[in-house]
Amino acid sequence: MDWQGQKLAEQLMQTLLLAFAVVAFVAGYWLGSFQMMLLIYAGGVALTTLITVPNWPFFNRHPLKWLDPSEVDRHPKPQPVKSKKKPTKQK
Repeated sequence: MDWQGQKLAEQLMQTLLLAFAVVAFVAGYWLGSFQMMLLIYAGGVALTTLITVPNWPFFNRHPLKWLDPSEVDRHPKPQPVKSKKKPTKQK
């Protein structure tokens, strides 16, 4: 899953969970059943999970271009800079 796909999955998850929460609350209130509200919301969570967790092809529309292994020698890994600070005394 690419970066844009992760963002899309996150937005879909939030939107679907909110929509199912509202639908479950309204249906539960209208039917007067707390159990029905929980069942509707649980079904929404399950459906949201099936939509957002697997790596579906529409989450991979912007693939990343990785550095070719032959290019590694031309672009060396940066080395950390060593600090010349004096250590402070612990009291």
